[in-house]
Amino acid sequence: MKRFIKKYFKGFLWLLTITLIVIQFFRPEKNISASPSPNNISKQFAVPLDVENTLEKSCGDCHSNNTNYPWYFNVQPVAWWLENHIKDGKGEVNFDEFATYSLRRQFRKFKEIKEQVEENEMPLSSYTILHGDAVLSPEQKKAVIKWSEDMMNDMKTKYPMDSLVKKEQKG
Repeated sequence: MKRFIKKYFKGFLWLLTITLIVIQFFRPEKNISASPSPNNISKQFAVPLDVENTLEKSCGDCHSNNTNYPWYFNVQPVAWWLENHIKDGKGEVNFDEFATYSLRRQFRKFKEIKEQVEENEMPLSSYTILHGDAVLSPEQKKAVIKWSEDMMNDMKTKYPMDSLVKKEQKG
């Protein structure tokens, strides 16, 4: 019985090793844009330099068209896991495509940015574990929250409210 287990365990280890080697040849495409986006949030909204720096350092890897890849991106299956995080992040908000969003979506995204920073939901703790410099200081949080509020207030003065939020359905 012991020989049987040892034989199959050894076979399993060989299969696992070969699989890990083979998957190294299948790499996701990198999230790196060739040129600056004409749809970047800063093209439509005033973004103070301190907020722009915070967004780039703490949010840009997952919420833009340009990710700064760490060395461990070169190891599979980690690259697939990172690619999934980036895809999900860009699906939520992409600062390089922000100007293409509808007014309603832009307004909602500013509200979500404010709420998620206030509630310490962003940046993700799984990201800040390896990127300690992405942790937001109290001053950075305050600046991002104020900026989000200012952008929502600015939108409220420029556009009718029904173009920024959905009317509640009475049922």
